[in-house]
Amino acid sequence: MAESAVAFLLEKLGNLVIQEASIFGQVEVQVGLLCNELQWMHLFLREAGATRTYNNRLRLWMNQIRDAAYDAEDVIDEFMFKVERHRHRRLDILKPLKLLPTWVSFADKLPFVHELDARISDINVKIEKILSNKGRYGVENPVASDAWNNDSTVEERRERRAPIVIEEEDVVGMTDEVEAVKTGLIGGAEQREVVAILGMGGLGKTTLAKKVYNDPDVKQQFGCHAWVYVSQKYKMRELLLEVIRLVMPLVDAERSRMSVMAEEELGGKLSRYLKKKKKYLIVLDDIWSFELWRVLSSYFPESGKRSRVLITTRNREIALHARAWRLELSHLNQQESWELFLRKTFQVRRSTEGVCPEELRNLGWNIASRCRGLPLAIIVLGGLLSRKEKTRSSWERVLQGIEWHLDQGPESCLGILALSYNDLPYYLKSCFLYCGIFPKDHEIKVRNLINLWVAEGFIEKRGKQTMEDIAQDYLEELIHRSMIQVARRKSDGAVKSCYINHLLRDLATSEAQDSNFFEVYEKINFTSPTSIRRLTIQENHNISQNLRTSRLRSLICFSTYIEQKTFTSLLELKLLTVLDLPRPNEEDHHFTTLPEEIGDLCHLKYLCLQGWKIRSTLPLSIGRLVNLQTLDLQHSEIKSIPSTIWKLHQLRHLYGSPNTFVSESMMHRCLTDSHSGVVDKLTDLQTLYLRSGSWLQNGSLQKLIQLRKLKLYGRFNNFSELYPPNLMNLELKNTWLSEDPIVILGRLPNLRVLKLMSFAYVGKELVLPSGGFPKLEQLKLDWLHALEKLKVRIGAMPGLHILQINKCCELKRLPDGLLRLKNLQRLDLNNMVRELIEDLGTKEGEGWDRIRFISLIDQDLDH
Repeated sequence: MAESAVAFLLEKLGNLVIQEASIFGQVEVQVGLLCNELQWMHLFLREAGATRTYNNRLRLWMNQIRDAAYDAEDVIDEFMFKVERHRHRRLDILKPLKLLPTWVSFADKLPFVHELDARISDINVKIEKILSNKGRYGVENPVASDAWNNDSTVEERRERRAPIVIEEEDVVGMTDEVEAVKTGLIGGAEQREVVAILGMGGLGKTTLAKKVYNDPDVKQQFGCHAWVYVSQKYKMRELLLEVIRLVMPLVDAERSRMSVMAEEELGGKLSRYLKKKKKYLIVLDDIWSFELWRVLSSYFPESGKRSRVLITTRNREIALHARAWRLELSHLNQQESWELFLRKTFQVRRSTEGVCPEELRNLGWNIASRCRGLPLAIIVLGGLLSRKEKTRSSWERVLQGIEWHLDQGPESCLGILALSYNDLPYYLKSCFLYCGIFPKDHEIKVRNLINLWVAEGFIEKRGKQTMEDIAQDYLEELIHRSMIQVARRKSDGAVKSCYINHLLRDLATSEAQDSNFFEVYEKINFTSPTSIRRLTIQENHNISQNLRTSRLRSLICFSTYIEQKTFTSLLELKLLTVLDLPRPNEEDHHFTTLPEEIGDLCHLKYLCLQGWKIRSTLPLSIGRLVNLQTLDLQHSEIKSIPSTIWKLHQLRHLYGSPNTFVSESMMHRCLTDSHSGVVDKLTDLQTLYLRSGSWLQNGSLQKLIQLRKLKLYGRFNNFSELYPPNLMNLELKNTWLSEDPIVILGRLPNLRVLKLMSFAYVGKELVLPSGGFPKLEQLKLDWLHALEKLKVRIGAMPGLHILQINKCCELKRLPDGLLRLKNLQRLDLNNMVRELIEDLGTKEGEGWDRIRFISLIDQDLDH
């Protein structure tokens, strides 16, 4: 990761030279020398990226360059921290005198500048010695990597990228297995039965299970379905909540009540629902524990309705214990391996006959055979070759690399996977390694991953695209290369969550530790201050005091809780860029306040306090986090945010909870303070979840042209001047609007998703106007208790795919004009009155047959 460290430092130096010209003009000579060397090193390191695994001397030399770049970054950031701290101390002194300078004079900075000049000079000397060692110790120049040596631009590579192949297409030679599992699920006895798919990691257990799970013949047999990823470190309550979320239609109030229920109460509720209502299919993917099965299966009732549970596991004993019908996967034979290899290499979905040039057949056959019939290795290796030129020389280099790895012993599969990592363009390597920070079997929310990538500085600017859109392209490329797998998709087909296969995660963790990219807390022996830059904590620990003196940049915590005194100690890590802390369980220690010292973390770009039980306001010092891009307070008990939040002009994503509002009294002070901003100054803001308030005055949201997603909670006025022009996703909740909002909302040209939730509208009629909502794909109406009529005019919502109506108790007839929605693919009717369901059943005609076919009905209301 040396090339990424150097690239990031070059960008940081460039930005700071512009922002702090008065400072860096005094150290121009040393900064210039440093930049010149870094530019040459960056080009060299990009070329060396694919070779470093094979050459120990080159790897050592690159690691030394990386460490020098880290040192330089630390020097610059420590300097900026001292300047910022000095500025705030001056402000504190001068405030009583009503003198509020926003700058620190050059004379004040002079001691810091002298120190900066001396330390950069030392780094230049260090780099000069490292460069001289290259020739002294015979470090060879690397062979150029195909990942970048054609000098093609990112845009050109993006245009060449083939369509993403869905995972089920990777099922080769499993026709009999698919049919066998389908028969096990559809046929058999009336009582609940278990079907188990067995095999080692990488054989395709999950892929086969998904193929069957998504089969239409299977889908139509079961009234409800749930796919749950298990793990070695499972939490029973979370698994139960996930199953409940997938099989039971719930409103937010019900979800909130369930979030505090004990395990037994949750299990009982699930069991009663399944027994009463449904013929169910539940998939437990990658199950490791006997105890997990014993407890969880007790909540899956023997309902006598041919319900089924499908499990995938590496442990035969679990399948025996579950008394399951068992299918054990074996390695692919040579012909099946060749078929899968051709599919992935040449990106074809069906017939592979004739796709491989004759001059490459023998080479390709040898490459496929070296994967020893392991589908995962073939898929990843095929993804690598799909990006390369179809020439003998290109494929011979890959084959030679495989031979090298096979000579290393039993870890041959990891070796093959490492080839694909080495072949990644330099800009993707950091993004891939970062996925190793997450625990095994962790389902990674794409939104969080992208925001983290942006905060970490992994995303390169590209024209007028937002950093988040570029990051989305990076993610799709990693999926295309089979380095990351899709876990869930949104209704529009976009990736909602992803995961990384065990073997690929092992590769990412190994490479990351070797390059000092990140460390796992559980594997560190703290005996002295450490130079770790990123740290992931995956279990409960008392965090070592040695972290206080480290140069830690990112802390991502997945453990259950963190104590307040430990949190306070973390605030001494002045170079932190990312701070992502866990959501505590109900029995954990609750914070009462967030320390004012949080404002000292001037480099912080990502702060996640999801679920924290902080019952007071955030401190005023939050307004000093001038580099903050993401603030995530979802599911927390934070009641108010100080109006100093509007000073954070780099803020891109603000996630509040339904009860989070901006303090009104502080807002009035802020608006009269010439040094404070207002919401329309947050020109980079793309996501906003917040309770309405006076900050909505004067149509301020209309000025936020970057805003894509908006969730508003609570009543507000001036509805007609509210919405920004490029909004794509809007949710209103408890807004109590009395006049039809559709007239105005229908004019939003880019709106894709609209959700009116829990008394968002209290009128009796909604009319979807002709020509309205030209790009709307999903409409959800939830708990609109007064709604009696829903009308669809000609030409309204021409692209609507999903219509969801839940607990609209007065709506007793289907929407007028429903048949006009020609692109409708799904109609969800949950907890609706009997009259409406009967109305659907009695409609006649081909159009209504189609509507009935795409309808999902869950009727709990009897009136």
